[in-house]
Amino acid sequence: MTERLLQYIWQFQYFNNRNLQTTQGESLQILYNGTYNTNQGPDFLNAKIKAGNTTWAGNIEVHINASDWQAHHHNNDKNYSNVILHVVWNDDAPELLPFPTLELQQLVSSVLLSRYEELMQSAQFIPCQEHIQSVSSLAFTAWKERLLVERLQQRALYIEKLLHKNKQHWEETFWWMIARNFGMKINSDAFEKIAFSIPLNILSKHKNQIHQLEALLMGQAALLDKNFEDDYPNLLRREYSFLQKKYVLQKAHAPLYFLRMRPANFPTIRLAQLAMLVHQSHHLFSFIKESVDIKQVQDLLNVTANDYWHYHYTFDEETVFKKKTLGEQMIKNILINTVIPVLYAYGYLNKNETYISKALLWLEQLASEKNAITRGFEQMGIQNKTSFDSQALIQLKNEYCNYKQCLQCAVGNQVLRMKDGQR
Repeated sequence: MTERLLQYIWQFQYFNNRNLQTTQGESLQILYNGTYNTNQGPDFLNAKIKAGNTTWAGNIEVHINASDWQAHHHNNDKNYSNVILHVVWNDDAPELLPFPTLELQQLVSSVLLSRYEELMQSAQFIPCQEHIQSVSSLAFTAWKERLLVERLQQRALYIEKLLHKNKQHWEETFWWMIARNFGMKINSDAFEKIAFSIPLNILSKHKNQIHQLEALLMGQAALLDKNFEDDYPNLLRREYSFLQKKYVLQKAHAPLYFLRMRPANFPTIRLAQLAMLVHQSHHLFSFIKESVDIKQVQDLLNVTANDYWHYHYTFDEETVFKKKTLGEQMIKNILINTVIPVLYAYGYLNKNETYISKALLWLEQLASEKNAITRGFEQMGIQNKTSFDSQALIQLKNEYCNYKQCLQCAVGNQVLRMKDGQR
């Protein structure tokens, strides 16, 4: 038994509550079990009970052992002065408290306890893998909607922190976010630092000259710190030297990684594509806000690095001809991880339902992501048709299943409530 499980049992009243008696032998009725408290103080607030002939209104504290009341020093804590009931698993130390005690040890189903133990001991992809097919599709769909909103709101909190850094400049914030996304997972921090180091207004002044944009990005990434054989990188190097002095730029000083990466994801290629996006767009986030159809945004993101990169993945090393387009998968990645979260955050932080609804609609219009997490759920027969589905499943796995937060999970709740023998 854990205290969180005991709180869960009390919160949802998963025990035999007929003919209850306190440990003092008085009859007990639970008129209202209280509101679960996630802050300091008793576990449940504003409860109402009837013990014997007396009706009590106040708070409820839950402990594994009755002796925990003294061990946790609640007797001297004014936060616990309005407790009306002590709910315990084991009444190991009967003592004269000014309110009744209820012991639950003999009142809870052994099936619930054994199933909880099974979930906690599971080493499978998700703890409830053996039972998830028995969860109602209606409940699972509703839970996925909540998971998705939870994921987007977490992103919104991160975006809000960025807005505090730049005095609520949404275009600048979007620039930082999309630059981070272009860095992919391995270089995301470095690309974000590069974006931090170049104000958007400086890039805007040079947006009509692609080689100047590349010079700024490559130079701030410290990729132009040597003499080259090719004319083009030497041109960028000269441009950067001038622009760095003009704007007093400080390099990002963030390491970039090339090893064990597909050449198409090399930071040189991604920075060249990012430069082209700046070159071909104007007030990018405003365009996204005004776009009605996600296809408009997809078309805008469909950029190709300039001609030099058709024959290169890095400076000075010529390769066979291949246009360095951003690619369908990368565009989808940017839509899911930057465009839609920032659009949702804009609606959420400004209390504008129009942008929230558009963000959710666009997720439903995009095909699902394919990765180890989504494949794991698909192997169990869980639907993964759209990015709405895949984002919810990623949130479920990363925030609940990995940490065995089954008591906070709607699926885990249903599994615990199943009757013995259900699969």
